[in-house]
Amino acid sequence: MKIYVGNLPFSSTENQVRELFESFGIVNSIHLISDRYTGRPRGFGFVEMQKEEQAAAAIESLDGSEFNGRTLIVNKAKPRDNSGSRGGGTWKNNI
Repeated sequence: MKIYVGNLPFSSTENQVRELFESFGIVNSIHLISDRYTGRPRGFGFVEMQKEEQAAAAIESLDGSEFNGRTLIVNKAKPRDNSGSRGGGTWKNNI
C-alpha cells in the first residue's frame, strides 16, 4: 500500500522516514519529492509498505503526530491522475 506523508520537515531524509515507518512493518520504498528546478525538498513524499494492515496501523498512529517539530499528515495515497493536465488552462479575452 502506498502512503502519502505531508508536512515533513524540509531537512527530512529517506532514512529518517524509513525508520519512522519501519516500526509498523516492512517498508518497500520511500520517495521524498523535490522541486524539479531547484532540487529543494517540497515537504512531502510517499512510503510504500509491504502489507496493507501494517500501512493502516502506520496511518492511524502517525497522522497528526509530531516529527522533528512538524505535525505530520499521513493517509492512503490517492491514485495519480495521468491526464497530463497540470492546470493553467488558457487565457480568454473577455471584451
